[in-house]
Amino acid sequence: MNTHFCHVSAQRPLTVGVLGGGVAGATVALRLADLGINTQLFEASDGLLNGPPICHLHAGGNLYREISDQQCLTLLRQSIDSVRAYPHSINRRPTVIAIPVSDAGDANALLPRLKQVTQEYRRLVAEDPANKVLGEPDDYYRCYTREQFEALAKRPMPAKAQSHDDWLIPLAHHVEADKLKFPLILVQEYGWSLFRMAATATLALQDSPYCQLLLNTRATELLKQPDGWLISAATSAEGTEAARSYKVDFLINACGFRTGVVDDMAGYARKRLVEYKAAYVTHWHTSGNWPEVIFHGPRGTPKGMAQLTPYPNGVFQLHGMTESITLFKNGLAASSIHSAQPQLPLAYQTQLNHGWQDADIYARTQEAITHMARLLPAFADATVAGKPLFGAQQIPGSDPSLRAADVTFEGSHYARVEIVKASSALTAANRIVAQLASLGWLKWNCPELPPRLSPQLAITSQQSAKQVEATAVKLAKERGYPIALALNMG
Repeated sequence: MNTHFCHVSAQRPLTVGVLGGGVAGATVALRLADLGINTQLFEASDGLLNGPPICHLHAGGNLYREISDQQCLTLLRQSIDSVRAYPHSINRRPTVIAIPVSDAGDANALLPRLKQVTQEYRRLVAEDPANKVLGEPDDYYRCYTREQFEALAKRPMPAKAQSHDDWLIPLAHHVEADKLKFPLILVQEYGWSLFRMAATATLALQDSPYCQLLLNTRATELLKQPDGWLISAATSAEGTEAARSYKVDFLINACGFRTGVVDDMAGYARKRLVEYKAAYVTHWHTSGNWPEVIFHGPRGTPKGMAQLTPYPNGVFQLHGMTESITLFKNGLAASSIHSAQPQLPLAYQTQLNHGWQDADIYARTQEAITHMARLLPAFADATVAGKPLFGAQQIPGSDPSLRAADVTFEGSHYARVEIVKASSALTAANRIVAQLASLGWLKWNCPELPPRLSPQLAITSQQSAKQVEATAVKLAKERGYPIALALNMG
């Protein structure tokens, strides 16, 4: 261990700079501030969690047939921790995994993985009862035969879903059994509200004496020093821009799809992919409490996966894994030997920086509606309810199927957070804390660091569900989205 660093930590508290206020940067800042570590969070926009669409917890990875069982188990553990860190951000409704007859897949092929995930969930609950955030382990998933599905289609629509069967009845009323392979699988993968996550982080970090929240502030230059970094940053306010320098002992690059820009500024090479994606906001007059529905399909083809995510008041978010909906032609870019930052086509960069034109919003949302109506015919009556949720997703390395990733380090003063799914953010934060502790830098800030950090954060546990929802509604309005995306469901 470097004795110089130990000497510094014994003389004064550590200061950590976090670049980027998306889900990764905000979660890292929450963890550090919760431990009493002085944190400066730099975010170029006017609010936290302004990144790619988040709607699904991924507690078991059942959306993805192509990823490894180990990634699924990792996503389960990370998701449970994330629910405990963001206690008022979850929409508690199940997800139905359906395989159309036009798809080559077999629903039974998912069962060995589901059994593994259930066993791991059962083990985690036995280890700590507070981990029981996805319902009873024995209810993690349930299979439905064709006969059971057809019987549910004859039952009246319940006023409120109170059982597994109740959640499946709306689907049974609207989808012909002949279009599906069986069994159908209902799994306790919940929804995740991006706006309630943003509200949780905003409220907690604004109130924390250990976090300096620097919105509308972007780093313009990084100067590496023997004992840390000097950050030159520009803050925009009311049409003016002010420059200032900040000295930090440790720098965390959590800039999402722009992580490569900061790597270039810091002088570090890194291989990564960036994928541009969008999800679409629609309104559909229907009845019943809908589950999320995943119709599996081959990615990137006209019959790619269709994802229906319900919110209150008839609002549904859509993904369609085709190039005319969620995916984009040439929307996957790789870094080069000249830069750690992948370069997306100019049209996508323009949308990321300036938003979408009305014609593009309508055309691609209508494509999403039509794609869903292939399997759910009544959905053809859905209408455009707002602008898309869009952004670019970073993927470290060169494997576009990677879904579980967290943090890497460069030297003793720099960490790079690269998450593919939001649930990996707390894991990244914990690894950073462990790294700081191993360097002896936390003896001043938190001399009695426990051997295992609880996923529950004091600064988010103090908030009420009502307070979080009210702030989330305000954020949704400010960002031009239907407030239904912010409301609690289930």
